[in-house]
Amino acid sequence: MGSVPPASSLPALATNPKAIFFTDFDGTITLQDSNDYMTDNLGFGVELRRQGNRDVLEDKKTFRDSFREMLDSVQAPFDECVRTLLANVKLDPKFAEFNSWCRANNVPIVVLSGGMQPVIRALLAHLVGEENVKGMQIVSNDVAPRPGKSINDVGGWTIVYHDDSGFGHDKSLEIRPYAALPEGQRPIMFYAGDGVSDLSAAKETDLLFAKAGRDLVSYCDREKVPYTVFNDFGDIHKVVKSVLDGEITVQQAAVNKS
Repeated sequence: MGSVPPASSLPALATNPKAIFFTDFDGTITLQDSNDYMTDNLGFGVELRRQGNRDVLEDKKTFRDSFREMLDSVQAPFDECVRTLLANVKLDPKFAEFNSWCRANNVPIVVLSGGMQPVIRALLAHLVGEENVKGMQIVSNDVAPRPGKSINDVGGWTIVYHDDSGFGHDKSLEIRPYAALPEGQRPIMFYAGDGVSDLSAAKETDLLFAKAGRDLVSYCDREKVPYTVFNDFGDIHKVVKSVLDGEITVQQAAVNKS
């Protein structure tokens, strides 16, 4: 029989919330995927990236291997990559308002990302404001220098994966300890995502938001995973508020049930 982790080991429970909002970062909180942007503009380009995504969706390749191939194709120094992203990646137009509402209503936002921690923190501080994301938990991969180099050298950096899974960062591992909590301690759990890095989390929460027109929708339809589609965080905000206000259940909100 598996043991339930103590609540003290789960950071998002610190304020005893009624709900937790887990979310992807790239292409979900942001309009562009920063890793895709680097690959398309500083790496091997759009076509090879898209082929890698297809290979992952069709189980021909792990996300871990495909993603490393993408990022290894980017030889620009890391500080140059960050500057390029800060100049070109935009925020979902409704995220800042949703983030403010969550902060005011004790709904912790936990970012679960297949991207790299320094990129995510730099973009959040730039796009949302450092004070507005203070205390936001971010669980992601990291970056490290290659042997004998600095990350700010040409070809000087590489991704460091969060875990040994085929995803590189298996997001379900962060969510499951919350799901295992006994009734009365377990908050309502939401997840929002858009792509192949979100496959490990798709079945783990009470309500999944999948971004319209993206790979996660195709996966959910194929695997018969209930979800509700969103175009921006305004759509998410309405549903989360309605669930917490008791106007609808998470089952009623999961309108896409293939």
